[in-house]
Amino acid sequence: MKYIETQVLPSLGHAEVRIIAHTPEAARAVAEALRHCFAGAEQRSYPGLDGDTRLHLTVDTATPGGPAPSWLASGRTPVGTGAHSDEI
Repeated sequence: MKYIETQVLPSLGHAEVRIIAHTPEAARAVAEALRHCFAGAEQRSYPGLDGDTRLHLTVDTATPGGPAPSWLASGRTPVGTGAHSDEI
């Protein structure tokens, strides 16, 4: 059975981030990295359907959370990254 999530758009200037990882530690590490770039609200974590961890985080895209990495500040994509096969 496929899981379908209903979504409500976040308020203007905010973004909802969904992190799916094998372990809670990995999900928290990604959330911490995001907090260095953007101000964020409290994270919410949930057990996944296959024993994984799902972490939801709302970030304020208008308020920096800390010093932005140079590639983020310049608007350039870091070398070695790109769209995944399931992304458009």
